[in-house]
Amino acid sequence: MQNFISKLFKRKKEKIKAEAPIHTTPLSDDQLESVSKTAVELAPPQFFVGSGQSVGMQRDHNEDTLFVFSSVLGEGTNDLAFALCIVADGMGGHKNGEVASGVAVRVVAKYLLNRIYTRFLELHHEPMDESIQETLQNGINEAQRAVLRYAPGGGTTFTCALILGEQITVAHIGDSRAYFIYSDGRIQKITKDHSLVQRMIEIGEITEKEAQYHPQKNVLLRALGQNDPVKPDVQTFQFPKGGYLLICSDGLWGQVSDDEIYRLVTTNTDPSMACNALIELANKNGGPDNISVILCTSRGM
Repeated sequence: MQNFISKLFKRKKEKIKAEAPIHTTPLSDDQLESVSKTAVELAPPQFFVGSGQSVGMQRDHNEDTLFVFSSVLGEGTNDLAFALCIVADGMGGHKNGEVASGVAVRVVAKYLLNRIYTRFLELHHEPMDESIQETLQNGINEAQRAVLRYAPGGGTTFTCALILGEQITVAHIGDSRAYFIYSDGRIQKITKDHSLVQRMIEIGEITEKEAQYHPQKNVLLRALGQNDPVKPDVQTFQFPKGGYLLICSDGLWGQVSDDEIYRLVTTNTDPSMACNALIELANKNGGPDNISVILCTSRGM
């Protein structure tokens, strides 16, 4: 399948990035038992995706938007497992926030499905003249123009994962996050928050603990809808074998620790139930914001 994919896209000049340092969490007895079980290998390879959303406990409306699309094409030799997962957290008031996130997700989802997914269904296809990373960047540029037009004064975070077989390309702007969760106890944040407090951490003005309670913790330095040219981070990774990809808004990660995220994901074998458990805990911990979460795992890769 990797050869099939590479034929459709311009060869990237950069290699897939090496994994960043990973936070290691000790495994409980229950977790050790769960990861010791042999995963069922399926043919054709496929993704299992769950999602969940809540308005939270302190908001009266929802400004988050999420999108999930998963597909399998099984031909024996050219099998294709495809998934597209997006979380956007709108801002700018009741109207503009929800409009901005909805517009951004719809525009990028349509762009990527038309430019990438439908090409795999064509009987005769010519290679694309751009890489997957360039296609994602171009889709986000389209979304930027649409948000400025349809939600003036509004904005949105945007975290998108395009998954083709074992390859994940992530485009990210704002402070919604993507994580890899491994079966051996590791959880790795693969996106960097484009926030004021993250910048203050980097220059040594505050600590990570102080950032959790900083009065400006919700101030973003980058978002879709800003007048400045949009500059998302776009990276390509290998899907964690036997593990998970998690994408979420700050309504989740701001209320649920990495250790709790790991515990709930690995003790709920169904991705949808795991998402529900994560949302329940975020709401139990106060639920001050909208909560959106997508969880994806693979089998047969």
